[in-house]
Amino acid sequence: MSGYTPHTEGDIAAMLAAIGASSIDDLFAQVPAGLRPRATIDLPPGLTEPELRARFEALAARNAGGTGPAVFLGAGAYPHWVPTAVDQVLLRSEFLTAYTPYQPEVSQGTLQATFEFQTFAALLLGLEVANASMYDGASAAAEAVLMARRMLPDRHTVWLSRALHPHYRAVIRTYVRGLGDVVVREVPFAADGRTDLGALEGDLGPDALAVVLGQPNVFGVLEDVAAVAARTGAAGALIITATAEPLALAMVRPPGACGADIAVAEGQSFGLPVSYGGPGVGLFAARERDVRSMPGRIVGETVDAHGRRGFVLTLATREQHIRRERATSNICTNQGLCALAVTAYLSLLGRQGLRALATTNYRAAHAVATRLEAAGVARRFDGPFFNEFVVQAPIARWEALVRDGVVAGFPLARWYPELDDALVVCVTEMHGAADIDRLVRGLAAPAARAASG
Repeated sequence: MSGYTPHTEGDIAAMLAAIGASSIDDLFAQVPAGLRPRATIDLPPGLTEPELRARFEALAARNAGGTGPAVFLGAGAYPHWVPTAVDQVLLRSEFLTAYTPYQPEVSQGTLQATFEFQTFAALLLGLEVANASMYDGASAAAEAVLMARRMLPDRHTVWLSRALHPHYRAVIRTYVRGLGDVVVREVPFAADGRTDLGALEGDLGPDALAVVLGQPNVFGVLEDVAAVAARTGAAGALIITATAEPLALAMVRPPGACGADIAVAEGQSFGLPVSYGGPGVGLFAARERDVRSMPGRIVGETVDAHGRRGFVLTLATREQHIRRERATSNICTNQGLCALAVTAYLSLLGRQGLRALATTNYRAAHAVATRLEAAGVARRFDGPFFNEFVVQAPIARWEALVRDGVVAGFPLARWYPELDDALVVCVTEMHGAADIDRLVRGLAAPAARAASG
């Protein structure tokens, strides 16, 4: 019972007396005695603050410095520059303990920031209404499938593009596993790296509930959302898009404008560092007519009794607010601080700045792809791409480069056994000319290296 908030023996005795228990063990009486010893957590002894600081400083010293590895990883988490102003906004005391704003009269700042976040999400995704954030892109995609089920309860087959990020597909399968009568099937990808439209059209039947695809997909390839939407709509099903790299939405036509019924995205690229894969923040948007089926909550704008502009929770259909059987989500809170970072980041860049950054990423990635092709490193898929693409390179060459301090993309064989010689390479504004030179030299075919050397 001790820790950072210790309780004295007297405190413990008083609390036990208040609830009518004679000992702490009584609190766990419902757990079978045979299971209790196995529930212990094998943790090392506690450390003093100086010891803890020394330990973390030693761990931090293992991180690479500015002259360290050249890393071209993407595949779902993207390195982008975060303006210092974003962190300064997050450090404001009004936001440090941001939580669900139950009392609008004392939460106007938080509510307004959330309202602006929703506005950005709706604009980026091209749909009419967005919620106050989700946990991350993958769980947002799964919640989108649950929303589709609420909208079409008599349909049972969910089609996932095999080019959708494997983590997103895994989370969706986990979410729907408890529904019992929902079947998850996959659509193969074609030779150009896009979802195979021919296979999709042949598979869609009257039981089709939804089709989920990435935009861009896990190969960095931009899908033909409009073509998929036409086929999906003809079958009476819904189309859901999931975007892991939302910066692409500053250049390509938004999913809603292409016919998507529900669009979600991971907001990490907008003001959140990669940080070993988290935290993220999910963007979620749909059509206004379907707002009652949306998960989470929505902040709206109104006026008070004196006609002054104000913000309130307009819709909150989670189980803490309404009867559980009518709830559309059990999400306990939104990613308040992460959503604030996204809002600050997008506010700083603005429409023109965001498009300029997207253009920089697009041009840099295409320039690297062109240089690699000239060096004998061919692209695996010829579909259009944004800031990451797949190349063919032996895994032995990749492993040798890692030892030399160049992480030349992500080896797709971990997710796709048939792509055992494929790397997905990501290039953003964070990659300098020297690191790009190291990448091209390292991945170049032996003959090309000899010619250049």
